[in-house]
Amino acid sequence: MTASRPARGTGAGPFPLAELHCHIEGAAPPALVERLAQRYGVDISAIIRDGAYVWHDFTSFLAAYDHAATVFRSEEDYADLAFAYLRELAAQGALYAEFFISPDHARSSGTEPEVYARGLAAGIVRARDETGIEARMVVVGVRHLGPEAVEAAAQFAAGPSRPFVTGFNLAGDERIGAARDFAKAFDVARDAGLGLTAHAGELCGPDSVREAIRWLKPSRIGHGVRAVEDPALVHEIAEKGIVLEVCPGSNLALGIYPAIAAHPLKRLVAAGVRATLGSDDPPFFHTHLSREYRLAAENGLTDAERIGLTRNAIEAAFVEEDVRRRLLDRFQIAALSLGSPATSD
Repeated sequence: MTASRPARGTGAGPFPLAELHCHIEGAAPPALVERLAQRYGVDISAIIRDGAYVWHDFTSFLAAYDHAATVFRSEEDYADLAFAYLRELAAQGALYAEFFISPDHARSSGTEPEVYARGLAAGIVRARDETGIEARMVVVGVRHLGPEAVEAAAQFAAGPSRPFVTGFNLAGDERIGAARDFAKAFDVARDAGLGLTAHAGELCGPDSVREAIRWLKPSRIGHGVRAVEDPALVHEIAEKGIVLEVCPGSNLALGIYPAIAAHPLKRLVAAGVRATLGSDDPPFFHTHLSREYRLAAENGLTDAERIGLTRNAIEAAFVEEDVRRRLLDRFQIAALSLGSPATSD
């Protein structure tokens, strides 16, 4: 995937971006995976062809994702991965990013989760020093591995000495398990002071979102777009200020919606829902963050509304308050350069 120019509004400055929804292994450039596969003797011919990931449905996507993750073995490998992802985001105009990390995927490649997290943290520091982008990590529990595995992931997230780990998330195959099965894991994360988010309302309908809100009590929902099928639920989300991490490019790639014109982002924003944009697993879905903002424009959002999505992301970020204030200051400067009315408090 080649880098694109930063998304721009009507003014002269770069359009300010921020991302809350991206899986770090899912952001691995195919070229990096191929290089590491050669180093470690891993056959990845079934998942990468002609420099692109190969899959045909959600189940095969998960399999390709899991297999690609196995080529990352060392602290240096993970540092390079985080740095590559964040440097590309910064080049697109991003001020801030959160990415999901999975101790279960680290173990699948024979890497201790401590080494995994330490390497990714090193990549964050390197990217911040070189580009100025801020980033934090959100640990995921993989729901199709079962409640005990998700609880173990929450315990890892809540553990001591976790630089840049500020949140916990439920990810994986939404079709497996009920939200209430993972309530204990979320209690562990909540008691540790971590921010909470959960994947829901992507493959499954509005009931998935409703149950996640009821049992897990997150401040954010990953995807959540199928809530639009239940107006009462949309009203509840808006009233409670629950933030939706919307990933249009991912939804299109997986066939959730046939075209961007059919995507519910504009309707959700018009209903008062606080939304953000994320690239989810960018090279797998042939997307990147600036493209997500362009898709939002094609969906009918104005420049002011799209800039508002960035502000939503910074305000909803699982980040220290002093860092949030600095990010909002940087955001204000960038947004004012575009003449946006979305900068007022």
